Amino acid sequence: MKKQLIVSALALSIIGGVSSTNASAMTMYKEPPFEAYKVTKGDSLFFIAKRYGLDYKKLMELNPKVDPYNMEVGSIIRLKSEASVTKPTASSSELSAYEQEVVTLVNQERAKVGLPALKVDNQLAKTARLKSQDMHDKKYFDHTSPTYGSPFDMMKQFGITYKTAGENIAYGQKTPAEVMNAWMNSPGHKANILSKDFTHIGVGYVQDGSYWTQQFIGK
Repeated sequence: MKKQLIVSALALSIIGGVSSTNASAMTMYKEPPFEAYKVTKGDSLFFIAKRYGLDYKKLMELNPKVDPYNMEVGSIIRLKSEASVTKPTASSSELSAYEQEVVTLVNQERAKVGLPALKVDNQLAKTARLKSQDMHDKKYFDHTSPTYGSPFDMMKQFGITYKTAGENIAYGQKTPAEVMNAWMNSPGHKANILSKDFTHIGVGYVQDGSYWTQQFIGK
């Protein structure tokens, strides 16, 4: 079973507007602006609590399995209590106009290199949309969701089976053409779009904030 995770180069656009003169400045918060936080090199639970205006003991209670002195880079910790989170069921499988246009553009790129068109998988379309919505709602940009886990965990939760799987994500692009141009100019994302191993695709777009998700599987 082959799994491919492509970390979006567009993550850089989140901080792209910060000038070099103040990029190193550390913003402090009175309260967390989001529910989840991705651990980076040099982080400690005490420092994270201080930066986000949290009580250290309460932060430890929210993350009982986290070693406060040896935090794993890339792991996700919770900054706010998860008040009886109910995972949403996958909703409509009908693609929006923007989502369908992304599929069309993907298959145009595949046709240029002699690859067969990807078919839309209805269940994958639902999970891709839920992933984009989750990034919007939880205010994060990452393949690993605090709600669903990895893309492969998420697919499993919704009963999607595959031989190979992958995901592309993007944030901030306003149109299908713009996001596809960004993905096609990134070697990792382009490799997913033009993979001969994939047979099906799902696309999810959330307009507020412009969150995009492509999920691929090979059956």
